[in-house]
Amino acid sequence: MARQAILTVDEKVFGYELLFRNGVEDYFNSFDPDAASRSTLDTSILIGLDALCDGRRAFINCTREVLLKGYITLLPASHVVVEILESVPADELVTSACHSLKKAGYLIALDDFEVEDAREILASLADIIKVDIRKTTERQWLSMAGRYGSRCAMLAEKVETRGEFGETQKAGFRYFQGYFFRKPEILHAREIPANQLNYLRVLRAISQPELNPHEIENCIKGEASLCYRLLRYLNSPLFGFPNEIRSIRHALAIMGEREQRRWIRLVATLAAAEGKPTDLVLSALVRARFGELLGPRVPHGRSDLFLLGLLSQMSAILELPMGVVLEGIPLDHETKSLLLGQPSHLTPIYQLLLAEESGNWEELSEVSGQLKLSEAFVAECHWKAIQWAREMTAHG
Repeated sequence: MARQAILTVDEKVFGYELLFRNGVEDYFNSFDPDAASRSTLDTSILIGLDALCDGRRAFINCTREVLLKGYITLLPASHVVVEILESVPADELVTSACHSLKKAGYLIALDDFEVEDAREILASLADIIKVDIRKTTERQWLSMAGRYGSRCAMLAEKVETRGEFGETQKAGFRYFQGYFFRKPEILHAREIPANQLNYLRVLRAISQPELNPHEIENCIKGEASLCYRLLRYLNSPLFGFPNEIRSIRHALAIMGEREQRRWIRLVATLAAAEGKPTDLVLSALVRARFGELLGPRVPHGRSDLFLLGLLSQMSAILELPMGVVLEGIPLDHETKSLLLGQPSHLTPIYQLLLAEESGNWEELSEVSGQLKLSEAFVAECHWKAIQWAREMTAHG
């Protein structure tokens, strides 16, 4: 399972489109829907959806069979957007099923809607109309936004740049799906704000081969949000320290060197990401933990896969070019090359990470084989990483 964030105009996460490995239809057809199974499935899927979507809406792709057999009603209306695929014919049975779902409180979305779409009859029932701006011309999506935008929310798919985000926003689109928020808009003449410099200083200090506790303490003390977050983390039940930790010096004294590196990187990432889309923050943490869990089973030399995962999103979090982010951080050659888009022995591991995150199942299968990992093991590591990332942000 993978997910893609759907954001609002102010870049808050509204929900996630879930991408199932074998498709929703196969997933739901693997059980006998008697009353006991329905109850069990409902509970287990609800727990899973909450974890996967952080309490936000799950956009679930629906085939005709999923709609007509009512499988989607196994999921609670409060957590789901029923996304009707472009391949679903808008016949009487489908229309009737959509009416029933609306009455039951489900939100309806029409996927990949186009000018003169065959599902036009369903537009009056739709709460959200999704338009792929890669498949339609600007004139076409402007026309559809003008035609349908007054009665339902328009969602722009495949928004890859800040420019496209601005254009679709002006056109009246209310939701946006794509990786535009992970690609910083670089203003070359801009000075780096002081607090961003502090986060980079901390990351540099904690990445030195020989740690300097005095330097690290001063770096953390120089940024109030870092101090606060570190003390909050260490005093949370997650750690179970018998005595309250009241100072940064005390915290550093009781943490081993490995834990110092790990937790201060984590805290610096969260503090730097204050106010950014939650998906961006979670993605950085999931990548870091996922890399760490894969570590014992993949060849990575002296490279720190936890740090690799964190830094892979730091350009977007700090809105700085990756070259600036990495300046002065004493990274090993392989990690630095990878993050700068150059050849690296770590490339297959990073490809695996991105394939699992984006739901590119074909590439996932190929790279898993290359790394001699079972796909079940990779999926388990990713799921554990998501759970860990949610726990970390919950304590933040």
